[in-house]
Amino acid sequence: MTSSPLSVRVRVHARRAALPLALCAALTACGTDPDEGTNGVGKLSATEIESRARTAADGADAVRLSGTLVSKGGSYKIDMKLKGTGGTGTVTSQKSTFGLLRVGEDLFLKADAGFWSHSESGGAASAAGKLDDKYVKVPSGDPAYQQLRGFTEKSVLLKGMLGLQGALSKGDRSEVGDVRTVRIAAGKDGEGGTLDVSLQGTPYPLRFERAGGAGVLELADWNKDFPLAAPAKGDTVDYGKQLPKT
Repeated sequence: MTSSPLSVRVRVHARRAALPLALCAALTACGTDPDEGTNGVGKLSATEIESRARTAADGADAVRLSGTLVSKGGSYKIDMKLKGTGGTGTVTSQKSTFGLLRVGEDLFLKADAGFWSHSESGGAASAAGKLDDKYVKVPSGDPAYQQLRGFTEKSVLLKGMLGLQGALSKGDRSEVGDVRTVRIAAGKDGEGGTLDVSLQGTPYPLRFERAGGAGVLELADWNKDFPLAAPAKGDTVDYGKQLPKT
């Protein structure tokens, strides 16, 4: 039994009609929902997105924060791994780079001879060779202790760095690395800062552009633990009761 010309034409048209539908199902190109397959925070208001991001950040055990900060005193780069019990990483200014390590209440500073030789203290300059690439314990009573410790405290650093200034608005979908994000902005044209929040998995903040061009920070390795231990005795030098002014 052979098919009639009419039945052949019907089957051909049916196959042609089914092809676009199959492509739509495979590529979700026929849908209009930009949040398809995401964690859904992109559907929330800007205020709700910021709240979710802050809650996620506060609840994470660890994070890596890196980028550039601009202040009245100049610009510097930071690259810190942070968790509740301490932190470790580097801070780079226009003149030098130094490392910070905090384990509990113990805070250590590590820098090369050039860092110490730039000190205003002649004693520090003469001891630069001894201090080169060694960990120096910062006395808790030293004026620099609290300032330096702030770079190693997760809650303090995130609270101080991630402040959006002004009314919030929800912007476009974007990406940080290979992670899809939704961007929220503060103030007119984002002049009060912008924050990219992950649309995949937990809605962590992934990129923050500070208000007034005060730097850009990236946040990664959320909840990724890292080793944190006091330096070996042979790698530590006792500077004394107070660090020099630099």
